[in-house]
Amino acid sequence: MEKIVVRIDADLEDLIPGYLQNRRQDLEAILAALERQDFEAIRVLGHTMKGTGGGYGFDAISDIGRDLEAAAQEQDIPAIHQGVAALRDYLQTVEVVFQ
Repeated sequence: MEKIVVRIDADLEDLIPGYLQNRRQDLEAILAALERQDFEAIRVLGHTMKGTGGGYGFDAISDIGRDLEAAAQEQDIPAIHQGVAALRDYLQTVEVVFQ
């Protein structure tokens, strides 16, 4: 996969590894919630990503979070799986450059 380069303010350098690790944990939490059909938990996780992604410089995470939140509200399982795949792919291909 081709790398996605994201340029982020150097002031956030200490926070970014933890932020991205938390999103990786969100992937597992979403899959576990999906097994339980806990759409509210998925909605909350999506909402959180939607609200925080852009603040850290990851607009794509905000977009994915928005999509997951909407899919959870509709209980749209295929769309939730698409959101999980999109987040997984993004996290595997994002390359952070601090400036």
